[in-house]
Amino acid sequence: MQTRITASLSAVLLGAFISSGAAAQTRAPADLVPVKPPPVPNLAPRGAAPAPAAAPAAPAQGGNQAKQLGDEMECLLEPHLVAHVGAAVEGTLSEVLVDRGAVVRRGQVVARLNSSVESATVNLRRAQEEYGLRKMARNEELFKKELISASEKDELETQTRIAALERKQQQEVLNLRTITSPLNGVVVERYLSPGDRVAQEKIMKLAQIDPLNVEVIAPVGLFGRIRPGMAGEVRVAAMGGSYKARVTVVDRVIDAASGTFGVRLELPNPGNRLPAGLKCNVRFAG
Repeated sequence: MQTRITASLSAVLLGAFISSGAAAQTRAPADLVPVKPPPVPNLAPRGAAPAPAAAPAAPAQGGNQAKQLGDEMECLLEPHLVAHVGAAVEGTLSEVLVDRGAVVRRGQVVARLNSSVESATVNLRRAQEEYGLRKMARNEELFKKELISASEKDELETQTRIAALERKQQQEVLNLRTITSPLNGVVVERYLSPGDRVAQEKIMKLAQIDPLNVEVIAPVGLFGRIRPGMAGEVRVAAMGGSYKARVTVVDRVIDAASGTFGVRLELPNPGNRLPAGLKCNVRFAG
């Protein structure tokens, strides 16, 4: 009797287990709950505004972009010429005769290289030339008296001419060791001092500021209306005056990014009364 009860109970439990397994296998996928991804953390500092979207860069516009021909335009005073002065040969600087701010003239000696060897060679060639000239004068009488042949006289004259040419050659070599100013202007900067070795280095920077260049960036709408030879009145607020200038250069290539072109006027500056580098305003005569 007890054995039958135990068997019946086992059968009931086995049937319940099989039923629960079948129900689990036939559950619809719609009953599954999707898992949401975690939110992305905000790493910006507390209270910081969100970064704006990047905007396309706009082309730069000059201060004269909307100017008309009769309007006053911004400009800049620049040197007429700038020269970085060096030496034609290698050597050691023996002296620098000018410093920053000095006024120099074209051809003025501004520096010298050590030239003791070259000077001695020039003196030697000069002595040889002078000796040949004295010998020619003495032998001229001998030739007239037919005491020397024409061939001997020609050889002596040729040697004397060669000595003169060698002396001139050595003089030119010596001259290369003397540095002169290529323009009338002022010393902007001095780079080297006596004792410095010079190969391809620049010794000083010179600038010619008489006349001055007046540089203007004009809008493309004025292209063809501003012409070389046109007069302009330049006002320099820092110096409290107005000056007459004349257009010398009009660029023939337009800058596509800004829609502008360059104009240059020439402003006489006797006595270097105006310094370069000042901002100015110019009005073109229509």
